[in-house]
Amino acid sequence: MTKNDASATAPVRAKYLQIKDSLLQDHVEGKPAGTALPPERVLAQDFGVTRVTVRRAIDELESDGLVYRIQGGGTYTVGPSIAKSLRLTSFSEDVRARGRTPSSEVLEVSQGPAGDEVGRSLHLSPMDTVVTIRRLRMADGEPMCLEVCALPARLAPGIEEEDLTGSLYAILSGRYGLEPARAEQVIEATVLDEREAGMLAVPPFSAALRATRTSYDTRGGPIEFAVTTYRADRYSLRFAVRRD
Repeated sequence: MTKNDASATAPVRAKYLQIKDSLLQDHVEGKPAGTALPPERVLAQDFGVTRVTVRRAIDELESDGLVYRIQGGGTYTVGPSIAKSLRLTSFSEDVRARGRTPSSEVLEVSQGPAGDEVGRSLHLSPMDTVVTIRRLRMADGEPMCLEVCALPARLAPGIEEEDLTGSLYAILSGRYGLEPARAEQVIEATVLDEREAGMLAVPPFSAALRATRTSYDTRGGPIEFAVTTYRADRYSLRFAVRRD
């Protein structure tokens, strides 16, 4: 069989998949998160197809996690996500590993009683004092997650005076000699309420991942209890499994 014969018998790629490839190249890859795709009507005219065909191509991109739709508001690029491994790493380390720049907005720093859940996790009585730090974490200035950390006040005196816009683990290690060595973590699917969604710049009731973590130092003592709420369209979990 000649090359021309083989080409003639090769299956023709479906039109909607051809459009998907074209959209991926021209309107998705390399575009900042939140970049709007042209309206379906315009794309249908450009490609000379029906809007149903265009919609199917966009469905494919959405299924691949590359775009998202807002009802009545268009289609937008998702942008690169941050892959979170199940190693004990800080947010700053995760973001830098993706070639992006981490930053934080400190929302609140306060002292108060630990309460039942935090006290139990940090091996404190409910009335023992903890420092609670609330931050909005960002990558290249884009909101990624909301973080609430509680630390035993006796372990980190004066931490309120530190620059908390960077890595908390770096402060714990550098100033207080507390080296995070391991953590116990539970990850759950959730949805964002209106306040959380507004801070993370997504529509209300968007999907999210919530990680509840207790970190321990090299001596085995608990040093941090944290609840972090990640945008599901910007964060993924990566881990390896093996069969014993």
